[in-house]
Amino acid sequence: MRTPFDAELQDRLMRYAAIDSQSDESSTSQPSTPCQLDMSRLLVQELEEMGAEDVTITEYGAVLATIPATAEGPVVGLCAHVDTTPQFNATGVKPRLIKGYDGGDISFPDAPERRLGPDMSPHLKNCIGHDLITASGTTLLGGDDKAGVSVIMTAARHLLANPDIPRAKLRLAFTPDEEIGRGVDERLPADMACDFAYTFDGPAPGEVQHETFSADRAFVTIRGVSIHPGWAKDKLVNATHLAAKIVQGLPQTKMTPEMTKGNEGFIHITDMSGDAAEMTIGLIIRDFEREGLAKKGDILRTVCSAVALTEPRAEVICEITPQYRNMRYWLEKDMTPVDLVHAAIRDVGLEPVAIPIRGGTDGSRLTELGVPCPNVFCGMQEIHGPLEWISVQDMGKATEVALRIAQRAAKA
Repeated sequence: MRTPFDAELQDRLMRYAAIDSQSDESSTSQPSTPCQLDMSRLLVQELEEMGAEDVTITEYGAVLATIPATAEGPVVGLCAHVDTTPQFNATGVKPRLIKGYDGGDISFPDAPERRLGPDMSPHLKNCIGHDLITASGTTLLGGDDKAGVSVIMTAARHLLANPDIPRAKLRLAFTPDEEIGRGVDERLPADMACDFAYTFDGPAPGEVQHETFSADRAFVTIRGVSIHPGWAKDKLVNATHLAAKIVQGLPQTKMTPEMTKGNEGFIHITDMSGDAAEMTIGLIIRDFEREGLAKKGDILRTVCSAVALTEPRAEVICEITPQYRNMRYWLEKDMTPVDLVHAAIRDVGLEPVAIPIRGGTDGSRLTELGVPCPNVFCGMQEIHGPLEWISVQDMGKATEVALRIAQRAAKA
């Protein structure tokens, strides 16, 4: 259960989680928020102190470093992202340690009304006796993906401190803005200069994903006609009413995140803003297949067009932008990276569990750009919300897998 890396992982995650590094989709800067660079600069300092080579922060905000090889083999990338989701409060995170979890309900000091138990998060049943880390109840924890960062940094330090361990050359990449779909700058694949890579950005021990959603981002803008409401008869066109019609026109019972599972895709309204004069609806569209993604985009366009016809004086604009595509399309042509990580997982006493991820990672885009990049577990649970938690021992297993990847690649 326990690993030699537990104390270091606990320390790293609790320190990293306390740093605000939330990304911001509304920003056009790169990275989208300056606070992400606080996290990145700390990683640069720690990488240099442990003896990593070629440590740098790129123009686009990624931290890159090299762990030199001690044996022949392909160059392997290990990746994690430093940003946390803008979906929930991530300011003032107060990580806390629960030693030797007893299997009962977990309460939160800053939000007594919240409760976390095995009925809500079944993996807790597998973690009795583990040391857990949560936040205080009013913020997320940020284990997505600071757990992955902690795992890679711990593995890197161990390898540099033990040069007798045969290992392939490793290229480390810590990216910004993954949570807003901008983690992989087009220059990153060349700058990483590796044969294949792994993101450590997944949940339970043993899980590895080589299949992700395909993803589009959509924005619908509705411009009405504004006028003083006292003189609005036959003149006002209220954009909020038209936005409501668009929301109501989308599939409500079979194509939303809360109504889908497994291989089913969805259309998800992420946010709405505006007023009677102009409204904006933000959406994400997800499906495992290109065809399903295109059909969902057509559904959105059809609904927008139908609502626009009800009020010719209004302007309804629907814009859909590609984000990433299912990495399976490329990885199924050469499963070498997948086979290697499956073997590494077995080496540490686990069975690989290949589950399509109902989401995406930087690996989706890296794979599309020519760097095959499956996703590996790092222990995160109930992410993007106040009930987020992680087992230190699960992170320990992920660290062991990272080390075995480096060793097995040296034999490849």
